[in-house]
Amino acid sequence: MADMLDGFLALSEALTGFTGHRLRGTGQAEAYLTTATGIVGGGVMRDLLLAAEEARASAGGDAAKHEAELRRLIMSDDRLGPVARNIIRMWYVGSWYQLPKAWREAHGQSPRDQDHVVSPISYTEGLLWPAIGANPAGAKPAGYGMWAMPPRIAPG
Repeated sequence: MADMLDGFLALSEALTGFTGHRLRGTGQAEAYLTTATGIVGGGVMRDLLLAAEEARASAGGDAAKHEAELRRLIMSDDRLGPVARNIIRMWYVGSWYQLPKAWREAHGQSPRDQDHVVSPISYTEGLLWPAIGANPAGAKPAGYGMWAMPPRIAPG
């Protein structure tokens, strides 16, 4: 599982734009890997991680080529693309969303493939919050009196 976790984090870095350090800091990496694998199966997850490794290797450190390879090998693939998009959603909002009907009909259905929040802290640890420069409402207070100040949203 450690190798899969490392591969999952490398894929997640490429999909989210956040560093592996930041992703590990959410404490959700193992929960997200377990959730995705439990729903789509080990074979799909292995193929997804292998495609991500292939994209990384063929790019040779060129970021634009890496992105193009991810689009070609994963995002445009009928089997891997929807799973990758769900992984992005999990990282950003902490929830798994049911895979598209076409995917379920073609690749099988899991009873766990239902809209759900992955863990009690996944919402507050979502990447949405640092991406918009805000804190989740009702959680992670920024300090006394912060409610009186406008949000810190970086330009551009």
